[in-house]
Amino acid sequence: MTTMKINGSETGVLRLFHLDLPREAIDRFVTQAGTGEWPLKYGLGAKILRPSFVDVVDLRDLGDMSLSEYMTEAHGAAGADFKGARMQIDALRGHVLILPSQTFNNTSQELNIAPPLRWIGTFSETKAKGRGAKIQSAAAKGQTGGSASAGRGAGSSMFLRIFLIGLVVLALLIAALILR
Repeated sequence: MTTMKINGSETGVLRLFHLDLPREAIDRFVTQAGTGEWPLKYGLGAKILRPSFVDVVDLRDLGDMSLSEYMTEAHGAAGADFKGARMQIDALRGHVLILPSQTFNNTSQELNIAPPLRWIGTFSETKAKGRGAKIQSAAAKGQTGGSASAGRGAGSSMFLRIFLIGLVVLALLIAALILR
């Protein structure tokens, strides 16, 4: 049995597990039942798992793509540990389970991995990069010219005054007609 601690504040971490089950037993193991029973959760010894982040991969479905390529493309797997484990990762057969940090719902917990799960490795995800240089305009910095904003405010205020005066005049005319 393998034990690992999950830090509730972790981000950018992928955990890879091999599922040592016959093909026909995979769905039953990885799918949470309507009753709440979830063999995967028990096999991990997890307190909390988010089903929408659990990625179960039938390696046959990848066709010519290797598992390491899939992990890079789909999950942004990177780092020296990942590069060093590529041969071991690509030699796996059957089904694997990929769990990104979000799977644990920001909850600190200790996992006790039991068969049919076998931990292969923990890897980092590539960090998102900005898409270009920072915008340098005054508006992007939250500083707008005083005259432009004052002009818009004054115009809006003037329109509101004229509108209200018109309503008062209309109300007086209607009152005069009613009182005749």
